[in-house]
Amino acid sequence: MGTDDRITPRRFHDADGVEDWSVLYDGAVTRFATGTFERGAALVAEIARLAEEAGHHPDLDLRYGTLVVRLVSHDVGDISTRDQALAARISQAARALGIEPAAPRAQTVQISIHALDIPAVLAFWQAALGYDRMGDADLVDPLGRGPAIAFQQLDHPMTHHNRIHIDISVPSGEAAARVDAMLAAGGRLTENTREPYWWSFADPEGNVADIAAWRDDEDEENL
Repeated sequence: MGTDDRITPRRFHDADGVEDWSVLYDGAVTRFATGTFERGAALVAEIARLAEEAGHHPDLDLRYGTLVVRLVSHDVGDISTRDQALAARISQAARALGIEPAAPRAQTVQISIHALDIPAVLAFWQAALGYDRMGDADLVDPLGRGPAIAFQQLDHPMTHHNRIHIDISVPSGEAAARVDAMLAAGGRLTENTREPYWWSFADPEGNVADIAAWRDDEDEENL
C-alpha cells in the first residue's frame, strides 16, 4: 500500500470499533486490563493471529494484569487505514475474551532537547543512550522501552538554563484532568495558546513539562 492510506487522528477516531484507542505521538495506542498474565497471553496470541492475517503487526507490551498495544504504519511514518482496521479487530477480540480497556488508557513520554547545532548534540545523546537515529532530529530506543528523544532547533542561544523538557502525550479526554493535577501539585502554567490541545508548565524550580492531546481539527490537507 502507498501513502494514500495515511489518515488523520480525527478520521481514525471517527471510525466504529476504535473507542478503546487514542492517537498519541507514536501511533494509535490502547491499554487492556487483562487481570492475569495468562489472560494477557491469550489476547497476545489472538492479536498475533489477526496481525498475520492482515500482514500488519503492532507493538505489544505484556505485563502482569495489563497489555499495551501500539499501532503505526512504519512505511508511511504515521497512522493509516490499516491501523484503523486492525485496531477495531483487536478490540473485538479483547471483548470476546472478556477483556476490557484499562484506565488510564495509555500515554507516550518524549524528551525534547533544544539545540543550536542539532547534529552535534544528537550525536552525543545517541552515543550516551545507545539509541537509533530516526530522521534528522529524533532518537528512538532500539529496545522499544525508553522515551524517544526529539531535538528542536534554536535560532539563537537561550537566555535561561533549561534546554530540556518532557512532552507527555495523553488521550484528549484525559488531558484536562492531567492539567488540573499538575496545577494542584504546584505547577505554573506558562503557555496555553493551543488549549485544549497543548499546555506548557513549569515545576516549582522552573523545569518544563508539556501536556499534548491529539488535535481533532486536523483535516486530510494537513497530511
